[in-house]
Amino acid sequence: MSPFTISNDNAAPHVPVLLDEVMASLAIAPGETHVDGTFGAGGYSKAMLESGAARVFAFDRDPLAIAGGERIAAASGGRLALVPERFSRMRQALADRGVDSVDGVTLDIGVSSMQLDQAERGFSFQSDGPLDMRMGRDGRSAADIVNEADEGELADILYHYGEEKQSRRVARAIVAARPITRTGALADVVRRALGHHPGIKKDPATRTFQALRIAVNEELAELEEGLEAAEQVLKPGGRLAVVTFHSLEDRIVKRFLKERSGAAGGGSRHLPEAKAGPAPTFEAVTKAIRPSDEEVNRNPRARSATLRAARRTESSARATTIKGRHA
Repeated sequence: MSPFTISNDNAAPHVPVLLDEVMASLAIAPGETHVDGTFGAGGYSKAMLESGAARVFAFDRDPLAIAGGERIAAASGGRLALVPERFSRMRQALADRGVDSVDGVTLDIGVSSMQLDQAERGFSFQSDGPLDMRMGRDGRSAADIVNEADEGELADILYHYGEEKQSRRVARAIVAARPITRTGALADVVRRALGHHPGIKKDPATRTFQALRIAVNEELAELEEGLEAAEQVLKPGGRLAVVTFHSLEDRIVKRFLKERSGAAGGGSRHLPEAKAGPAPTFEAVTKAIRPSDEEVNRNPRARSATLRAARRTESSARATTIKGRHA
C-alpha cells in the first residue's frame, strides 16, 4: 500500500470525474512518474500517489490552485511537485526539472469546480460577480472581449466556441448593452435576446459563457498543443488519459488519437493503395468512456464528461505542427 493516503482533512472540494476509469486507463505501477496536467483541487494527483506513483508533476496555470495544493505536496514527502504552468508547456517544464520522459499524462479539460463556485472569478452566472474568467489571472478578461470586440468578432466567438446558432442576435444585444462588467448583467442580456422561460432546462446564457471562457483562456489551442506535448514526453508504453466536457474538446482529442494511431484515412478499394504515412505514435485507443448513471446522480457536473485513453508506441514523436504561443 502506498504511504500516501487521502484523508478527510485533504479532501478536495469537488469530486474528480471518471476517477476510477481514469486510474484504470493509467494502470499505474509502483515507481512510475506521471503528469497531472490539470491539478485543480488535486483529486487525480492524490489518486496517482495512492496507486504507487513515485513522482507526480502537477500542472496548473491558476495560482490559487497551486497555492491550495501546497499542503497536499507537503504531505507527499516530495513525491508531488506543483508546476505553475500551462500543461502545453509540460515538455519544457519537465526538462527544466531534469525529466525527459514520463509513464503517464492525464488531462481534465475545462474549468474546475473551484473556479465555477467562486463568484469573484466570473466563470459562472449562477452567482453574480465580475466578468473575468481568466484561469491564469493575467491577459485579456471576458469583460475586455465583451466591451471591446466589434459585433462581428463577438458573433464569431459565440458561434465557433459556444456553438450558439443565434450568435449574431446575441452579439448585437451585447454591443447595444455596453458597458457590461458583471456576470449577472451579461446573462440577463443574453436571456432577453434569446428568450428565457423558467421551465427550460438549459439556461440560454450557457453557450455564451462557454464561448467567452474558451476565448479568454485559449482553451482549444491549449488542448491541441498539450496533446502534442504529451506525445513528446510519454515513454513507449506510456498512457494518455483525457477527460473532456463538450463536443469541441472531444472532437480535438478524437481526431488527434485517430490520426496518431494510424486509423485516419483508409482510402478506397477502387483506388491505388495509398502511400504509407508516418508510423503510429499511439495504439490501443479505447472507445469513448462516459460516466455511469450512478456517477451522474452523485455528481451532476459529470453528465457531459467523456474519457479517451491511448498507449504510446515506440515510434518517435511527430514534429510539432502547432507553433507554440508561449515560447
